[in-house]
Amino acid sequence: MAKRIKSGLKRRRQNEVRRLRNRAVRTRVRNALRDLRAAISGGDAAKVQELLPRTVSVIDNGVRKGVFPRNTAARAKSRLTIQANSVLQTQP
Repeated sequence: MAKRIKSGLKRRRQNEVRRLRNRAVRTRVRNALRDLRAAISGGDAAKVQELLPRTVSVIDNGVRKGVFPRNTAARAKSRLTIQANSVLQTQP
């Protein structure tokens, strides 16, 4: 029978809390990305203009909380901005 080491039990509790927090942040980022990509593919310039700053903010929040690496977020923001600008420039 394995010993129940206090530090191990505490570590397990901490990991569970962090896992749930990371999961919530990751879900929020993915939903924001999905909504923005849908607006971009639909060519809805007004929706893109509204969603782009919000999505960038959500991505930055994921970096701040340590869920995403900084370079991964920067790459995603750069690509999204390029795609969004192409939609915004084609609209009158």
